[in-house]
Amino acid sequence: MKRFARPRTGAAAVVSVLSLALVTGCSDSGSGSGSDGKDSGKDAPAAAKPLSDSELGKLIIAAADAKGFKVTPVSKAQVFAASKKDVKVVAEECAPLAYVLTGFAPGDSASFVSRMAQEDPAAKASASPAKDMEDMTPEELEKALDSVTDALGSTMTIVSLSSYEGDGAKETMSSVSEAIKGCGGGFTATAEDGPQKFSKVVGEKASGNGDESVAFSADGDAEGSPLTVHAEVARHGNTVATYYSLSLAALAGDGKAAAYSVPAALIKAQTAKLG
Repeated sequence: MKRFARPRTGAAAVVSVLSLALVTGCSDSGSGSGSDGKDSGKDAPAAAKPLSDSELGKLIIAAADAKGFKVTPVSKAQVFAASKKDVKVVAEECAPLAYVLTGFAPGDSASFVSRMAQEDPAAKASASPAKDMEDMTPEELEKALDSVTDALGSTMTIVSLSSYEGDGAKETMSSVSEAIKGCGGGFTATAEDGPQKFSKVVGEKASGNGDESVAFSADGDAEGSPLTVHAEVARHGNTVATYYSLSLAALAGDGKAAAYSVPAALIKAQTAKLG
């Protein structure tokens, strides 16, 4: 099976690529441990009850919460594996990373929901002149074409929420951080369609949202072309939010995608909804 196929029309193909593509590494914003610099020892309430799928569904971002993004559910047909139990990792300590990056909860959660958020190409294209191409000046035509290119370079992000009993969310964050430290040289995740090897993980500065957060980038391969993806995981009490992003321009091999990251606006919107 080919990995990192070039994007097809529609979101399904890119989400499938996301589920095949992403691997992580993380660091302290100041010390290299993967923390955002807050007190990572801050506990969720020991007696906290997990939220249900329905309750998480009300807390995860919707289109109305994220201006400039299209937000839709993620279907089972769009993920790397049919279920979390189908994701196998050679190195067991790397499993939390594999779960995050294949669209599942990073820990043993009681509930889980996810959404796909894509920068709205229509919003990007709206900045171009409202003229027919034959009526544009050379400068207007160039600007219009740049707008189309920008739209094709939209970033797609899978946003997920998972809820845990007691200290489960805190323990999950610890397992993700420890896995990143131990799996920085990469690992291989396997589902029924075959293995996907991840070669390198690099820590990035986290947003600092939530009680604790980690951020990371990963280098992979898209049919022979190098590809870098980005992710963040944040704990909010006994709920864990995960974000992982891929630029369509990066997938297409466009060098202009080098500077992209997890959209800060999405993290901000989800953080605000969690309260």
